[in-house]
This record gives sequence, structure tokens and C-alpha cells, in this order.
Amino acid sequence: MKQLFLTIILITLVSCKDGKKEVSIETNGVYSNTWVKEIKLNNGDKWLANSETNEGILKMKKSLKKASTNTLEEYYQLAEKLNNDKNYVIKNCSMKGDSHDNLHIWLLPLMAKIDALSKTKTTEDAAKLKQSIEDSINAYADYFE
Repeated sequence: MKQLFLTIILITLVSCKDGKKEVSIETNGVYSNTWVKEIKLNNGDKWLANSETNEGILKMKKSLKKASTNTLEEYYQLAEKLNNDKNYVIKNCSMKGDSHDNLHIWLLPLMAKIDALSKTKTTEDAAKLKQSIEDSINAYADYFE
């Protein structure tokens, strides 16, 4: 059921780009943040995000900060919480145009990382994914306000 829901969300996010260039998600590089090569600023300024999107990002930051991650089960619980926070962003996003397109460039790889965290088999991989997720979430403020 989770896979079906994730697939539907990914299709929705990609399809609302109105035929513009698709964002690539590295299947073998889920730890990386190559999306920074694709994302753009708004003529040197940060993009304006709707307040609900910013609120969802804050929820993700709080989830990361509060999470105890010593066992795989705890990492899975974090992945579930981050997935719920991400779904809040998707449900409440009212951004349009270039700001929305750039949000997708940032969000789609994050979604893949959260999904990978929910399936990881070792705490070592989970720790790498958590750090990569945290790096992505912290980088949001470099591009959006």
C-alpha cells in the first residue's frame, strides 16, 4: 500500500511540471545531493514558498532533531514520520511556476531518500541516509524563504 501511495505521489509531482525538464533521481546515488546542480535561484534571490510548505519543512527538521536513531526500528520510525511531514508539504503546497518547479528539484530526491531509509537493512546505511536527508532539509533554506 505504501508503494502504491508513493508511486501515485511521484507521478503527481512529476506530471504537474507541465512537460518541463524532468528531474533525475540517481538510483545508485541516493546519498548524494546532485539536485544542487539542477536547482536555480530566483535571479539570485530565494524563491518564495507558501507558509504551509515552510511549516512542513520545519516539521521535518523537528522530526530529525527529536528522533532517537540507534536501531533500525528507530530509523524506520523516523522514515515514517518524515514521510508524513513530506506528505503535509505535498498536500498543502500552493506554489506555482518556477518556484514550484524548483521545489520539485529539491523534493523528489528527498522523497527517494526517505523511501530508502524505510527499507535500509543496516544501521550504517541508515545513518548515511539520515545525514543526507538532514543535509537536504537544511539546504532548503538556501533556496526558499
